[in-house]
Amino acid sequence: MFSLWRNVNVTRSVISTSYNGTAADFLFSLRAAVTVCTHPNRKSSGKRYNVPQSAEFVARVSGIPTMAKLPYQETADGLDAAFIGVPIDTGTSNRPGARFGPRQIRVESAMLRAYNSGTRAAPYESLMVADIGDVNVNVYDLKDTCKRIREAYRKILATGCIPLTMGGDHTIAYPILQAVAEKHGPVGLVHVDAHADTSDVVLGEKIGHGTPFRRCVEEGLLDCKRVVQIGLRGSGYSADSYEWSRAQGFRVVQVEECWFKSLAPLMAEVRAQMGSGPVYLSFDIDALDPGFAPGTGTPEIAGLTPIQGVEIIRGCRGLNLVGCDLVEVSPAYDTTGNTALTGANLLFEMLCVLPKIKYL
Repeated sequence: MFSLWRNVNVTRSVISTSYNGTAADFLFSLRAAVTVCTHPNRKSSGKRYNVPQSAEFVARVSGIPTMAKLPYQETADGLDAAFIGVPIDTGTSNRPGARFGPRQIRVESAMLRAYNSGTRAAPYESLMVADIGDVNVNVYDLKDTCKRIREAYRKILATGCIPLTMGGDHTIAYPILQAVAEKHGPVGLVHVDAHADTSDVVLGEKIGHGTPFRRCVEEGLLDCKRVVQIGLRGSGYSADSYEWSRAQGFRVVQVEECWFKSLAPLMAEVRAQMGSGPVYLSFDIDALDPGFAPGTGTPEIAGLTPIQGVEIIRGCRGLNLVGCDLVEVSPAYDTTGNTALTGANLLFEMLCVLPKIKYL
């Protein structure tokens, strides 16, 4: 316990001798001070970063679940990157439940630690990161929800913060990209999914989790020559389900091209395709084989492995990433929690490849 306190810099700005609050408020402030402590080994910068509570000192099962046990704050002000939940499944076409994805991802993220042992990335020595909660969605009205998402992301992006989104169904990519393109112009897209999500109309509706990237193209949100879709598979409504994608200039990588191999060479080609322009990464958990990630709404067999998923994300290192999402985790269909745990780890990998991340 005493070694923990030696590593904590409790400043007057957090707890002062003139403190006049209640005992409960004092304990809350004290807990916040522990959370935002200065790491004893951080010598290269005088800047103070948010550091997740370590399971070496604070039990994983304790506390209110935030993403990676990071501090919670209400806005993106002062942050370089933020985790944000968008808890909707109103756009799903098959099994519902993705509205509970952000909550379960946060719970399972208690397993995450501060450093990436595989790449030596040190995100919390590089960026100011926090969990900023969830968009206040309208579970009764999908169009209103899209408006709410777009407005929320405009505010996030206006601060210069990079959003790391926990879905929610894949409908959310459309309003997020509306806000992203307003700030950055048409963006490149690394889209990892079992499905192309480029349908025009489904059951008379133009907005849903099967249509977001068709809407994005129509509105000029994407730089179509810098779009790649990886892991596409499954039965289709026509012999070539991806004809429309190719006609727009997308690179389509069907899952058969990924079987039994490392995807590191593919990602070298993707980096060349994306160049130095802004890029958005959208990862549907159903890109992974349901043997690994059964907790999703529209599973397709013969998918990517978690190793390949990690290779794709790590292969985005060096790209000008301006936003990322991990969508379609539907916890009810995986009582082990492993789908949400996988989603949490993939989101951490996304954090670890953002611009300005240091590698030790």
